[in-house]
Amino acid sequence: MVPIHGDQGIQKLLLLILALCTFANANEVEVFSYVPEAKALVSDTEIVAGHMVRLKIRANGDKVVFPKIDEIDGVKVLEEREIVVNRPHYINGVLKKERTIRIYTFAPHHDVTIPSYNVEIDGRTYRTKPIKIKVMPVNAQNTEDSNKFFLHLETNKKSAIIGEPIVITVSLSLKIGTRLSENPIYTRPAFEGFFSEDLGEEKVYIKRDRQITEVKYLLTPHSAGSFSVGPARAKIGVSDRSKLDMFGRAVRTYWVPIASNSVKIDVTKKPQESDLVGRFTIESSLDTNNVKANEPVTLTVKIAGNGTLEGFEFPDFEMDGVTVYSDDAEVRTTLEGNQVKSDYVKSFTFISDHDFTIPARRISAYDTKSKTVKYLETPSYDVHVEGSRGIAAQKSQSRTAGAGKVHSDLKQPQKSMLDTEEGKNISEVQPPPWWMIASAFVLGLLAMYLFQYFLSTKRKRRRAAVKESEALQILYPHTNRSKAVEDMVRTLYAKENGDKTIVIDKAVLKMLVEKYENNLGKRSK
Repeated sequence: MVPIHGDQGIQKLLLLILALCTFANANEVEVFSYVPEAKALVSDTEIVAGHMVRLKIRANGDKVVFPKIDEIDGVKVLEEREIVVNRPHYINGVLKKERTIRIYTFAPHHDVTIPSYNVEIDGRTYRTKPIKIKVMPVNAQNTEDSNKFFLHLETNKKSAIIGEPIVITVSLSLKIGTRLSENPIYTRPAFEGFFSEDLGEEKVYIKRDRQITEVKYLLTPHSAGSFSVGPARAKIGVSDRSKLDMFGRAVRTYWVPIASNSVKIDVTKKPQESDLVGRFTIESSLDTNNVKANEPVTLTVKIAGNGTLEGFEFPDFEMDGVTVYSDDAEVRTTLEGNQVKSDYVKSFTFISDHDFTIPARRISAYDTKSKTVKYLETPSYDVHVEGSRGIAAQKSQSRTAGAGKVHSDLKQPQKSMLDTEEGKNISEVQPPPWWMIASAFVLGLLAMYLFQYFLSTKRKRRRAAVKESEALQILYPHTNRSKAVEDMVRTLYAKENGDKTIVIDKAVLKMLVEKYENNLGKRSK
């Protein structure tokens, strides 16, 4: 080092300080300089199948338009969010401070290549560079934590027809000995294009060195198309061993997001129209065929077999002069292996003051094995009501016939009960005047017109006040014919499953029901 002496040394020292300041200022200008660019970054370039990858596209500029990304190399994007970072820059005396980051989260189960994307910044287009992601199978032993936990989704079939049941199984696998500081947070898969419901309780068992938790779902496709089922997602709370308290216990949890694979299912229309899909049998029974007036008669209908009966409604009975009540159907769905079995029981109660006949009913089921439509029928039942109006009318006719015999006997001079005061009164009755007969005729016509009017009004009101359960049964077979029908069926199912926020548009519902109920009536005959 050269020693500094006198004024010359001071000058050199000042020059050195000035040079350092100039260098620092130059670096500062470089750090905060405004450079429009688009750059793609990923959280990891090597992951275990099912673990999340976060793609960040970073753009410098005031006005940024990012690409719309629904999937990356065939893998569905699960989340998308945006972050704006304030980074002050001056250019031509104008302050520029926007840096926008768009984050896309996905969970690949195979090697993927993130393509190059176009990003528009302040009216100009910039391209990101492609990135390759290496995905290792969950049983890989050469990666730390690779097989501690993962999710897997599988289905019992990858193609079906509308109405055919599909079983989905989601498995959460944890390696025995894995320390979790919190219970996993599970998110069920997306089931777009299907009616779905949980199938029984979750099942937990040990398989080799792993604890498996299984959840099963029953899917019923309601429209044709190609649908992607999944993925299921979970967050695993793992103890952070780098943060320990004085007793050696972890005081911090870090969450590892994971996702299952997705399965593509192709759904086609039914080759033939039918009320059900599967192989079923039907039974019906009446508790009695002989009752007193206004006493109830109960008809019980039972349907059982292979297939799903969830959402099915047996046709109601509408009978003039007979009051009909029905309860909600009891449906039980079980799983034997991967075969869905269902039992359906529904009761109808009939009340009347005269004899009546419960009509026969017929429903159809498309058998996927024989590929034919089979019909299930319940017979008609005749019910006799003691003391009914029909019997009273017969007795009245009998009394009228007896009175006629009295008239004929009055002509004969025999001493009998015909000489009583009653017999004399009958013989002395004069026929009514013509105007009374005409008035009675007119009043009869008026009464008949009023009766028909009130009966028609009652039917219209009954049709206008169609039950939502009936509407669902009428509209369901036509789901794939109209977007409006599909939306209404979805809404009715959601409300039936307990969503109290839904309000049904009664006018639209009535219009759809009136459009399609005739078709249903033809099939049910």
